[in-house]
Amino acid sequence: MTGANHLIDGLWAGFAGREPAVFAELGDGRHYTYADLNAVSARFAAGLIELGVRPGDRVAAQVEKSIEALMLYLGTVRAGGVFLPLNTAYTPAEIGYFVGDAEPRLLVCDPARAEALRPIAEGVGARVETLGGSKGGSVPEGSLLGLIPDEAEGFSNVPRGPDDLAAILYTSGTTGRSKGAMLSHDNLLSNAKVLAKTWRFTGDDVLIHALPIFHTHGLFVASNTVIATAGRLIWMEKFDVDAVVAALPRATAMMGVPTFYTRLLADPRLDRGLTRDMRLFISGSAPLLAETHRQWQERTGHAILERYGMTECSMNTSNPYDGERRAGTVGFPLEGVELRITEPETGRALQQGEIGMIEVRGPNIFKGYWRMPEKTAEELRADGWFITGDLGMIDDRGYVVIVGRGKDLIITGGFNVYPKEVEGEIDRIPGVVESAVIGVPHPDFGEGVVAVVVPETGAGLSEKDILGPLAERLAKFKQPKRVIFAEALPRNTMGKVQKKELRDQHAGTFG
Repeated sequence: MTGANHLIDGLWAGFAGREPAVFAELGDGRHYTYADLNAVSARFAAGLIELGVRPGDRVAAQVEKSIEALMLYLGTVRAGGVFLPLNTAYTPAEIGYFVGDAEPRLLVCDPARAEALRPIAEGVGARVETLGGSKGGSVPEGSLLGLIPDEAEGFSNVPRGPDDLAAILYTSGTTGRSKGAMLSHDNLLSNAKVLAKTWRFTGDDVLIHALPIFHTHGLFVASNTVIATAGRLIWMEKFDVDAVVAALPRATAMMGVPTFYTRLLADPRLDRGLTRDMRLFISGSAPLLAETHRQWQERTGHAILERYGMTECSMNTSNPYDGERRAGTVGFPLEGVELRITEPETGRALQQGEIGMIEVRGPNIFKGYWRMPEKTAEELRADGWFITGDLGMIDDRGYVVIVGRGKDLIITGGFNVYPKEVEGEIDRIPGVVESAVIGVPHPDFGEGVVAVVVPETGAGLSEKDILGPLAERLAKFKQPKRVIFAEALPRNTMGKVQKKELRDQHAGTFG
């Protein structure tokens, strides 16, 4: 392997001399060594080049999770391309937007989707090949694998520098059009290195990987960090409680979303014995309830480490490895990352304890939005500070606390209401599983505060049961004017509550 490819050279340095070590244990019984990782990703890279992928070309992928899909990502980077992972839940209409915007050279999709997606891809001159998920533990199939050479000994990585693009990830697009965040080689490599240091990953670690790989969390945070330290992955195509329980005794770490932890807590097999050889549980992609944090520590003896990241910058902050992991906070800025709280209207820096807009700056910050210079200028300041859109504060001990998304701020009668504060009080009420607080149009106040509450089965809660305790804990303007009970809150694939959907659903609450 030769060629100055910044991300690949940096990741590969982590396992130099450890090629016989196992990189991934697969569900079908296969074991991928680091030598396999190098050889197979080189074969994918060589095949992509044969298909016409040139430096800077986009390779889009809407495929099920498989080790071959991970090789497609690494092979794209080794070929000098820009990887564009797409959520497997997206419809052809949604894929049409991404393909039309990014204009990839190649679209790789599941065989079952090829017929619907082919005319979309051909409309921008993109080639379509297929890669199927490994159904039932079998090796994936698809036309792409037939175009990958059997060997690529002596393959030379296409040279790419620190500032060249390695990936484009589209934001969820809950307000307006999705934006393609352009991530460079150094954005990804610098973050992998600092996370490995912060979370103490080594070649002795065995990470349970049950996350999807169309998202920053599973594709970059989990995979890149383990490759950079020559650790081992227990590779799962999806989260399954039985599979995770079986894996815990031989693992040392797990990265998950809050749903992973709540589902495991519901299983009676979870106890200190099952997790005694684990050293680290990490949670992200959505807020972790303080009650989940407490229950997990009681059951397992481990404090979940919560961190904070975004599509545009991978990880920004983390609770400490050593020291208190404070529930309801996301810890401190990572090494090399600066964080400040500003007044949203003016950009003026605020004092500790004041709520405002979270801004971050560092080597992890993206290069801007693909073909959206105006949006880039709005959210990425000329001096490198990225306006995250998240509202937060720095508490009295320096921990970062996220209050909510800026777009979720409720302005009622001229007063600002931060949903997370109200949700925190509601979630403390006995019989409440979780809640979401939203603002909807109100004839007198502009917006009225509405609480959507998920009760425990059989709790028999009423609106009075929620509003009564809040009257003693919150100012009148923060108290919900209406409480709506629901069986569950709408979430996206990474577990984030979709408040826009709730606002649309309940827009007519006050007439």
